[in-house]
Amino acid sequence: MSSEDEKEVKGMPVPSKKLGGLSNKIRAVSKVMDELQRDLMQERWDLVEEYPNQLRSYVPVFTAYTDSAFPTDIPTDKGLRVALRYEVGRFFASLERFRQATNRKAIDEAYIAYSDMSLHFDRYLRVGGLYTFYDDNVTLEPYYAGNENSLVYADPKKDPALVRDLIVLIQGPEKGKTGIVIGLYMDGSDACAVKLDRTKGIREIRVVPRSWAAKRLGEQDPDDVFLLPRSG
Repeated sequence: MSSEDEKEVKGMPVPSKKLGGLSNKIRAVSKVMDELQRDLMQERWDLVEEYPNQLRSYVPVFTAYTDSAFPTDIPTDKGLRVALRYEVGRFFASLERFRQATNRKAIDEAYIAYSDMSLHFDRYLRVGGLYTFYDDNVTLEPYYAGNENSLVYADPKKDPALVRDLIVLIQGPEKGKTGIVIGLYMDGSDACAVKLDRTKGIREIRVVPRSWAAKRLGEQDPDDVFLLPRSG
């Protein structure tokens, strides 16, 4: 989607038209995050250690988009700029934790930091009007009422999903959606971060109770990040 072809997405904030390609530059971070997920899950530390500097190079792009997308003094634009700056701050704070975990090769801490980076970047896309779609379904649970057998999964109490496991959400408003576990929180919340499968180019991030994320059974295609070719 070029800057000239930016389309208003129902239900999402509408950024200024005068962005000069900044939208595509921000969306390009999604591919970097996918490549980082691939290399981290394959524990390619030699490659992973390069990502913090690469992602930090986007600081001016985030700053420019935040100031340009919602530039007026009306309360809604001011509020959106505050929200975007908050998410950028949390993203780069998580990136620093990721860098430190990477230096120690602390894989579980790196997964958590990566999950937080993913979550705050996802929120930046949403608040910044950068989603290419808007899902206005309030809940998918009614679609599966009485059809529980259509979801084939392991009992999350007996065989809980771990990082890298492909899962299906079995409870909550997005019941039936599929994705991959990218982090397990060790703060007593018993929550996990899930990267949902791609929809119109976007992979949404959810933090849910581990009891909601059940390992899918049977033969599965790999998460699509593992199909990305490595350059060089």
